[in-house]
Amino acid sequence: MSSREHSFSAVAFEQNFSLKELAAALPGGRLEPHFLERALPENGTAFYYPFGAVVLVDAPPAIREEELRRLLAARPGLTKQVVREDFTVHEEEGDRTRIADGRLIVDRLSGGRASLIAQTVAQSAAMEYYEQIVERLFERTGQIVDRLESRGGVPLGTRSLSQFIGQAIGTRNEVLSVLHLLDKPDATWEDAAMDRIYGDLRSEFDLADRYSALESKVRAIQEALQLVLEVARDRRLFLLEASVVLLILFELVLSIWRR
Repeated sequence: MSSREHSFSAVAFEQNFSLKELAAALPGGRLEPHFLERALPENGTAFYYPFGAVVLVDAPPAIREEELRRLLAARPGLTKQVVREDFTVHEEEGDRTRIADGRLIVDRLSGGRASLIAQTVAQSAAMEYYEQIVERLFERTGQIVDRLESRGGVPLGTRSLSQFIGQAIGTRNEVLSVLHLLDKPDATWEDAAMDRIYGDLRSEFDLADRYSALESKVRAIQEALQLVLEVARDRRLFLLEASVVLLILFELVLSIWRR
């Protein structure tokens, strides 16, 4: 029986990708609705995804670095802070599909199965990136709420607070845009083995629970910030009403004084 180890190396960037633009800038690839596939030297493969992730399959380090340099040249402005995730697939003829020792074991790694595995590894890397962003938002929200609790109020200026709320909403929308990519791929309905592979990978990367926790945390951030913003607006409204009352009293006193 033959056996072989396959490497899946994912890199997730802050920015999203336009697959059509990448296909034009990186010729020779195969453009699909949800990914761009490119053949690499030494039997390697690159899979690009619109949510800003690329997975390099069976590509030696030198080939990986060369492909990333091509990507940076084709897509200027990509952040240097990235999330990397590596995964190993062991191909063993006649073996059963399962997860063992943190790697996936399959009897045969076809092109469709490699694409499915690459997509799941890419989703996990992208999810880790969003988890880092949301964690920073959560910490900053906690600081704002603690200030409200200790001082009993918030500053009159709400511009920065409104901008922060907008950032939180934008992050949630980005997470939701990735959610539909976590749906079961159509190929799993046609191949029982691929369906098992997909189930094993989702469990290994804990995608469903991670997304649920991520969405709950983002929702908590939004609700807390909206409450803080309402407190700030109520305070400004109170000061405005008090100013109006003082102006009316001033007019009354002034009219009495003139008489």
